[in-house]
Amino acid sequence: MKNIKRLPDAEFEIMKIVWQNTPPVTTMQIIANLDSEKNWKPQTVLTMLVRLIEKGFLKSEKVGKERNYTPVISEHDYLQTETGNFMKRYYGNSLGSFVKTLYDGKELSQEDLMELKDWLAERM
Repeated sequence: MKNIKRLPDAEFEIMKIVWQNTPPVTTMQIIANLDSEKNWKPQTVLTMLVRLIEKGFLKSEKVGKERNYTPVISEHDYLQTETGNFMKRYYGNSLGSFVKTLYDGKELSQEDLMELKDWLAERM
């Protein structure tokens, strides 16, 4: 897998919209799917789309007056890379340390623990 860089939050929001829709996605579809609280101007969205193309996350094609965007990097690949980087950086790749932090911080419910136990049992 090629080196996938971490996206700033705003660009990640755009990518989530692209990933959630059937490609290709138009500029207008992206703008229409943005959280209304964002209040981003169309030019702001266009600037982020250009950045995402430059970073290799999207490719674009002009069709008439509209631009179509297609993801180059899948959501799965991006999330897998981000999760791996997070685990290396904060937990030394130790799943046990990560789970302990969640457990000690009262972030895991009994249901979460049972789900984790079942998941582990399937892989043993």
